[in-house]
Amino acid sequence: MRVGERTLSALDLSGDAGEAMTRLLASSWKLVAESAALLTAAEDVLPAGRVRELHDQPAQRMADLVRRGQRQGVFRTDLPSDWLVSVAHYILHGAADQVRAGRLAPQEAADMVTETVRSVLTGRVRNRRPSTVER
Repeated sequence: MRVGERTLSALDLSGDAGEAMTRLLASSWKLVAESAALLTAAEDVLPAGRVRELHDQPAQRMADLVRRGQRQGVFRTDLPSDWLVSVAHYILHGAADQVRAGRLAPQEAADMVTETVRSVLTGRVRNRRPSTVER
C-alpha cells in the first residue's frame, strides 16, 4: 500500500478534473490489478476496518477530485461525491475480480474501468467499440 500511495501522490491531478480523473484511474487500475491477490489475502486476515483505513488516502484523493469536478461542472452533482467514489472503488475491484475469473480480458480492463467510471461521474456515455470478450 505504501508503494501505491507514493505512486498516486506523485500524480499530477491539476487542471481539468475530467482529464485528471483519467490519469488517476489509469494509475489506480494498474495498482489494483497488480495487488488484487494481495488485497484478497489481506481481506481474509485483516479486520474490515483496517482494510478501509488502508484505502482512506486513495479514497480521499478521488473524493477531492470528484468534488472539484462537480464544482467545475465536469462531474454530475445529482449524486453525492462519497457515493460516486464508492461506485468507482467497486468498479475498480470488480474489474480485477473479473480479470482473475477470466471474464474480462486484461488488455481491455483499463479502458473499460476508465470509461465505466467516467460515465458514472458524468452521467454521459461515450460511444466506444464493442468488447471482444464473448458474452
